[in-house]
Amino acid sequence: MRASATARGGIDLSAYARHRPASSKLFDHGAALPRGAEIAGPGPGVRADGLRVALFSGNYNCVRDGANKALNRLVAHLLDRGAAVRIYSPAAPVPAFAPAGDLVPVPSIAIPGRPEYRLATGLPARIRDDIRRFAPNIVHLSAPDLLNMKARRFARSMGVPVVASLHTRFDTYFAYYGLGLLRRPATALLSHFYRGCDMVLAPNRFEAAGLEEMGVEPGAIRLWGRGVDTETFTPALRDPAWRRAQGFADEDMVLLFFGRLVLEKGLDVFADTVGELRRRGHRARALVVGMGPAEQHFRDRLGDAVFAGHLEGQQLGRAVASADILINPSVTEAFGNVNLEAMAAGLAIVSANVGSARALIDDRMTGRLVAPNPADLADAAMELMLRRGERAALGRAAHRAACGYRWSDILDGAIASYHVASLPAGPAPG
Repeated sequence: MRASATARGGIDLSAYARHRPASSKLFDHGAALPRGAEIAGPGPGVRADGLRVALFSGNYNCVRDGANKALNRLVAHLLDRGAAVRIYSPAAPVPAFAPAGDLVPVPSIAIPGRPEYRLATGLPARIRDDIRRFAPNIVHLSAPDLLNMKARRFARSMGVPVVASLHTRFDTYFAYYGLGLLRRPATALLSHFYRGCDMVLAPNRFEAAGLEEMGVEPGAIRLWGRGVDTETFTPALRDPAWRRAQGFADEDMVLLFFGRLVLEKGLDVFADTVGELRRRGHRARALVVGMGPAEQHFRDRLGDAVFAGHLEGQQLGRAVASADILINPSVTEAFGNVNLEAMAAGLAIVSANVGSARALIDDRMTGRLVAPNPADLADAAMELMLRRGERAALGRAAHRAACGYRWSDILDGAIASYHVASLPAGPAPG
């Protein structure tokens, strides 16, 4: 039996419908609540008292990536708002960072070829006993792996509502490793996983449409986007002296690659784009911010480039703001944190024209959206390299747009979704 939500300052849930894809029925059967049940939404004073959230993650703090950072932010916010949270995830021998909340390690093995990631081997009895003692009233699943599959089944046995959040399109990765034939069965697995949840949180309207195409009921989908830290990512941190210290001349056009150095981020396309610009006679200098297992491959492909490695805090913000153009060739992003962070830093963005980018960027207003191939990316980058005024205007507009993505509001929206998921199921409005 689901616990009823506590009324805390009402919100018109139909407002969420404005983000839905064209022709979608998203929220048509979820906006109306039982009489008297008002659910808190984004805004000051939203509370999570009474929520007991069991969060299941594939790699909660094993790797510092966008999904893990978002989940850790969510847990910290839930605790601050009065919820009880317990996290179940594989744990690395040397974690990437200290976890937010109480982390219960589950049995796991390192993934062959990608040892920084771990794969849970199941949900043993001692973990199930721990979950029972915690007595969650929300189970949050964040990865379609064995642990989360078993957690979904266990939540059903306990009568606890299941909320899943979509962070990564794993089915898009296989082609980068010569395993393209696995994409169709992987998509089928994702469909089975998400269709079995009471609610699925999509990072944007395009991924929401993708979930509908997988067969997830429109009324079960809600939006949970991502925010940006505007103290870390700000034009104010641009630093010409830092650029010079890295070996860049003042007249160099610094093209930024920002993210984990893995093949599925489009490393080869970025390298080919820089090569194309050089073939056209432009002095294109690459700045790479990030680390990963494909770093040596990327170094070999790029040639003349500055690899700044893994940076955090103001050092990260300074490096990003000190570039001139972000080129993001990735077609595998579910949200696109890199685009949003570079926008907040005031950069002109040239991004692959995919759903995650279209959700953040208005073409020729807050960035450029182009086909994800070296020729088109180079064309757009070259225009901006030659047109300083246009480049600066795009960066200013991008910064203004990014400042609207406040973490506090977005995380309060997740609390609102938890409250909705905890409502007793009822008939759709007629």
